Amino acid sequence: MFFNDTSEIVSIAARTGCAIFVVPEGTKVEIKNAFLLEPTNKSVITIEQVRDVLGVLSVRQVGDVFVVVRPADKLGDEAANALLKNLEEPKEKVHFVLITDKPSLILPTILSRAEIYFLKVPVDVDGPIEAAPRETLLAKRILVAKPADLVPLAEELAKTKDRAYVLSVLAVAIEMARKSYFKTGKIAFLNKIPKMLDAYENISKNGHIKLHLVADLC
Repeated sequence: MFFNDTSEIVSIAARTGCAIFVVPEGTKVEIKNAFLLEPTNKSVITIEQVRDVLGVLSVRQVGDVFVVVRPADKLGDEAANALLKNLEEPKEKVHFVLITDKPSLILPTILSRAEIYFLKVPVDVDGPIEAAPRETLLAKRILVAKPADLVPLAEELAKTKDRAYVLSVLAVAIEMARKSYFKTGKIAFLNKIPKMLDAYENISKNGHIKLHLVADLC
């Protein structure tokens, strides 16, 4: 899904327990009175930082509360897992806003529990997508797959029996499609994104991996 301006982030986030917003690094985002999780003296957001914020949020909230995690790809593994429990059982009126320019680096289990929104802006089309070589290869195959290619590709991915891994591959493919569209201007790449987002959403909701990879991407 796409959004046009960072001013929309609050209204979008208010409708969800957790949303990921993909924006270029350095983009100004204003959310008043939000709790902010960001790297301090270390290169990652630590579990201690997450616990401090979650401790404050343990009491019942009267109004909407926003927790901004930026950049979300800097969550350490322990911090991400601590946050994950709250995403699985979201508290009423608490909204997590994860901001990044590298969604493929976010823990797959978090990706599977969040809605992803892309800011409609020109992107660094020549910049590399940071992902493991295997994920990159599978994502490229998804991006260029014809209907006849989808069944064997879906079978290969389904054999992993790793829903989070499949979601991570789809996230990389979505990022590839976005960059490819801005680089080439070919509408075919743009048309693939809603289909991949549908597959991502359905699989994240425990949908059948093979079925949705084939049906949603056709």
